[in-house]
Amino acid sequence: MAKHTLLWSIVGVGALVAFRAVQRRGRKIDFQDKVIVITGGSRGLGLVLGRQLAREGARLAICARTQEALSIAATELRAYGGDVYAHQCDLTSKDQLNGFFEAVNQQLGPVDILINNAGVIMAGPYANTTDDDFQEAMNTNFWAAYHAINAVLPDMQRRKAGRIVNVASFGGKVSVPHLLPYSSSKFALVGYSEGLRAEIARDNVYVTTICPGLIRTGSPRQAQVRGQHEKEYAWFKIGDSLPGLSASAEQVASEIVEATRYGEAERIVSLPAKFAGAIHGLFPGLVTDTLAFVNTMLPDPSSAGRSSVRKKGRELESALTQNVLTTLTKEAALRNNELG
Repeated sequence: MAKHTLLWSIVGVGALVAFRAVQRRGRKIDFQDKVIVITGGSRGLGLVLGRQLAREGARLAICARTQEALSIAATELRAYGGDVYAHQCDLTSKDQLNGFFEAVNQQLGPVDILINNAGVIMAGPYANTTDDDFQEAMNTNFWAAYHAINAVLPDMQRRKAGRIVNVASFGGKVSVPHLLPYSSSKFALVGYSEGLRAEIARDNVYVTTICPGLIRTGSPRQAQVRGQHEKEYAWFKIGDSLPGLSASAEQVASEIVEATRYGEAERIVSLPAKFAGAIHGLFPGLVTDTLAFVNTMLPDPSSAGRSSVRKKGRELESALTQNVLTTLTKEAALRNNELG
């Protein structure tokens, strides 16, 4: 009996693997002439994604708040020979967001793939965060993605074709100390993304949730910081720079492109993120207690409490954040239009 059970188990697993392989091949698409929207596409990970998709012949639409950064990115991406539409807008304004998507439809045609990449992050102890910090994180990291999806989804469902990629975070799987507004908004995005996929897959529209760990995009300069500013920024930037702990923007972008190509449900990017996610799934209490210990090594809250001033990372550079440990982040900032 035990042998028969084992045999049927092996057969069942083999059949499941074969089914998934056939399903994966059936969902494969190429990006040639596809209209792809990348929010936050003027710098960092969004720009790296644009480069990789432009090389595959995609027709790109990018948006960002800053016209100068948009112009630089668009000029670079057009050098690959494809169409690039650049639009300045604030995605937290629903009117501006809808105006962007209307313009994309007029300039390039219906959207085939939407990549919700735009995001904000703030580092600081909970004791120094405010309601506005949480509101801003939700507006950009969740609500902007939600409204962008609603701008393209009805047409995708009518055409029975489309891909939606939500760039969440490992912080949307495991909440990390001193990043609570960010993690809260990314948890919301992960939950929405997973549930939406289940509801619209029948329309041949596939939602992919991306959960990267730390990425060397060069973006710590753009982070908002509260608490003991210099200390907070130092641990954030150094952690974001270390090989092994963080992954290159090029690697992460490549994995996002492949997950999109095959319509995957989810991809957790980087070995540290995969390992920590697996342990958290089995032993959530252990991971939470470990993070509580990690928190004891992070800077104490500022005595200013919730009236603590919020500063940009680029205002907080010091000898500690400019040393050899952050070389890879500095190089990434130069490559990925993060210095403007």
